[in-house]
Amino acid sequence: PHFKILITMADEGENAGPLGMSAMLKEVQDLADKFKVEEDEQYISPYAQLEKATVLQDARIFHDPTEVRENPRKCCTVIAQLLHLQNTGQHLSGAEATEVFFGVTKLFMSDDASLRRMVYLFIKEVAETCDPDDVIIVTSCLTKDMTCDVDLYRGNALRVLTRIVDAAMLGAIERYVKQAVVDSSGQVSSSALVSASHLFEKKADCAAVVKRWISETTEATQSPNEMVQFHAMQLLYQIKSHDRLAVSKLVQQYSERNILKSPLAIVLLIRYATKLLHEEIAARGSIQDGSPMARSGYSFLETSLRHKSEMVVYEAARSICNLPRLEPQDLSPAVSVLQLFLSSPKPAVRFASMRTLAAVANVHPRVVAKCNEDLESLIGDGNRSIATLAITTLLKTGSENSVDRLLKQISAFLTDIADEYKITVVRSLTQLCLTYPAKHRILVGFLSNFLREEGGFDFKRSIVASIISLIRAVPETTESSLLQLCEFIEDCEFTMLSTQILHLLGELGPVTSAPARYIRFIYNRVILENSAVRAAAVSSLSKFAAQCPSLRSSIMTLLRRSLDDEDDETRDRSAIAVSVIQEAMDEFPYVTPPEDAEPEDIPDDKPAEDDPCAFILLEPLPMSFDKLERSLKAYKCIPNAMESSDPVSVAALPIVEDTAEEIQAVTSGVSDLMDITSGLGGVAVEEKKEVVDPAAAIYAIPELASLGRVFRSSKPVMLTESETEYVVQCIKHIFPSHIVLQFTVTNTIEEQRLDNVTVVFDDSDSESFNISGEIPVDGIAYGDTKNCFTVMERDADTQLSPSTMACELRFTVVQIDPATGEEEGDTYEEEYPLEDLEISTSDFMAKVSVPDFRKAWEVIGNDNEVLEKFALQFKRMEDAVSAVIDYLGMQACDGTAAVKPNTGGKPHMLHLSGVFVSGEQVMGRAQIAMQGGSAVLKIAVRSDNSDISRMVADCIR
Repeated sequence: PHFKILITMADEGENAGPLGMSAMLKEVQDLADKFKVEEDEQYISPYAQLEKATVLQDARIFHDPTEVRENPRKCCTVIAQLLHLQNTGQHLSGAEATEVFFGVTKLFMSDDASLRRMVYLFIKEVAETCDPDDVIIVTSCLTKDMTCDVDLYRGNALRVLTRIVDAAMLGAIERYVKQAVVDSSGQVSSSALVSASHLFEKKADCAAVVKRWISETTEATQSPNEMVQFHAMQLLYQIKSHDRLAVSKLVQQYSERNILKSPLAIVLLIRYATKLLHEEIAARGSIQDGSPMARSGYSFLETSLRHKSEMVVYEAARSICNLPRLEPQDLSPAVSVLQLFLSSPKPAVRFASMRTLAAVANVHPRVVAKCNEDLESLIGDGNRSIATLAITTLLKTGSENSVDRLLKQISAFLTDIADEYKITVVRSLTQLCLTYPAKHRILVGFLSNFLREEGGFDFKRSIVASIISLIRAVPETTESSLLQLCEFIEDCEFTMLSTQILHLLGELGPVTSAPARYIRFIYNRVILENSAVRAAAVSSLSKFAAQCPSLRSSIMTLLRRSLDDEDDETRDRSAIAVSVIQEAMDEFPYVTPPEDAEPEDIPDDKPAEDDPCAFILLEPLPMSFDKLERSLKAYKCIPNAMESSDPVSVAALPIVEDTAEEIQAVTSGVSDLMDITSGLGGVAVEEKKEVVDPAAAIYAIPELASLGRVFRSSKPVMLTESETEYVVQCIKHIFPSHIVLQFTVTNTIEEQRLDNVTVVFDDSDSESFNISGEIPVDGIAYGDTKNCFTVMERDADTQLSPSTMACELRFTVVQIDPATGEEEGDTYEEEYPLEDLEISTSDFMAKVSVPDFRKAWEVIGNDNEVLEKFALQFKRMEDAVSAVIDYLGMQACDGTAAVKPNTGGKPHMLHLSGVFVSGEQVMGRAQIAMQGGSAVLKIAVRSDNSDISRMVADCIR
């Protein structure tokens, strides 16, 4: 009635003038007051005080036919209460559920549509908790509804049936479901298609039945109902998804015939085509080099850009933008469409287009630059997500001349948005500074201003991380940035940020033009801050004294004041620093140059070569604490190591390689300088996984104790397929003069037990290795995995060279009864061929990184350097870099394992480090360039032994 009044008054408003309009507004206000909820009022759920016993008592109404027919509303309420109990954890017991379920089945006698829908809902929810035999009882009722004349009943009955039937029952109702798939009613057809989709995922037996409905599903794609087309396309792809050729034909058929009218169905087709294109590009390199199907698929995406539905157009544009290895000109049509969407009145369309353009700008900023005018108009968008994306995209696509103007717009914008959006903008500003280093003063100053504004820890941490990353990437920003950070810690409320900045000052401050200017800021922290910051400040002052002999006497005065600090850590750091600095001052006293001395006559303010202070306070450990812990654990596992009288030194500890997680962290952190936030200590630190030493299996065998310490262990190498009868993989344990091959054997045959299992080699063609012993294994039952070992001796007088040896699994088969496990039948000898095993030079190289590659490169020198040039058959720079690392078996340093995008064809420099089995440090520098469709490698290898340098360089093949 109220809506009728409003409509009538609105119609009369045009003729009634101001009086009619005011009356209409008054009526609206009265309605608002009527339905207004006071702030003090709390919403109370009608099910708040619900008791299970009371609900079960009320459920007895289901057994009263008269009440069911005359009062269906009460029955609906009771079912709602039962569902509430079920969904809030108050589950019914088996007997209660069975009784209630039988009662609900009697509700089919009512013709009330609402009650029938509640019955369907209840059966679906309770079907999984009831006895399957009880659930079967309602099948006949549901089948009857499925064949009635009411579309509402037919569709819902189909959905419920698919939740309770198995493959055997499905065969009985298959005819009805197939008819429903092609039913003229869109509601019934969609219900059948969705039910079929659930059945397909339910069990393999049900999926086999659904696959027989492919002709009906294909017919449903021609339905005039758009939702039916969508569900039919989804099911059709589901049936054919495991056959790539069938999917290709599906995409080609529907993209060329223009059968689909449903925008949702076309969106699905675009996604299927895009998936095929990704696979084609990965296999062939580009769309132009792909199959005719790939070219027709891409043509379909371009055609979809002209569709009348915004949904289809956007999906096509997004798919084109996400295709890898496209040239900028190929992206132009999609970017033009997205540019038009930026002015859409719909916030969802603007946001989707903006997000896609922001992703494109990461790889092809010049393509998106033509949208800059539209992007600037979105800075003031009411949706902050859209405005933030617009700002960050402009920072990627803007020119150097537009930086000042953008910063003015951002300064007003940042004050009105949440910290999470501010962090995104800060990261984009960092990338902008890397793009235009000449603007570093303006950008660092801009970021520093917001350090002094209000903001949470994450926001301040992101700014500090950005400034630090800029210092690393643009050395010209060092001094101005350090001063800005000094100002920040004067009033910093976050201990973690203060300590990290103090450590940074200790690292970079002494090498600036005027180190003394930072001493005041650091000492203020000793006086004013908490214990953690005081300890960090003491360490920072110690580093200044270690690197700047001219400041030692002044810093000693400051450090002595901390010897009586109330904090143990601060006192200990002060005591060590004072002792070491005093020793250095006594041994190498600093002589102040005369005031009239010429600048060239003044010696550099650097410590002497043998300065103990510089060695103790500045030289890093030869390995990280994580690696030191792993190395000590490995040392304890070495046979007789703990009984030895030799002192435990760093040189005596086993070499530990970088773990896969450490390698991944270094590799992925190159492209994003913001990963330095990990060094600023995240709030939630993920617990590190325990690293298991593969050599522990070797140390547990007494017969191998005489071989000594394992130098390194390789990754497992599969010698069979994972689906074969016997699964075998090999781990190569490298010793100074031996190799122990650990073969992990898994038996997958239930009727057999394997005894006397060994792996036999043909080492006749190998000049460097010969087999000296075997350790077989017995009793590998079905499903068990055990290890056997082969010991190979290496000829120390022969230069290492790659060796490939044929190998074979030999064992005794014992027939057993799977039921009892007892032996039955005769035993017999069996041989099983394995893949050839390769032992390469890289197996003798440990992946060990160095803290400072350039310094280590210079220390080794070029006396034993080997230079080589190779042509590699790789079409992509990434593949060539990965292959070189794999050939040499060394660790990539300084993040050079990742190839930077958009290098403009410039060569990629790869820094490599490792330790050879003989203990020599090996360094390598490899320059990889793409020329004429292939890779050209120039490599320099350095070590203390020219033979080792030559062996490593010869690993390239």
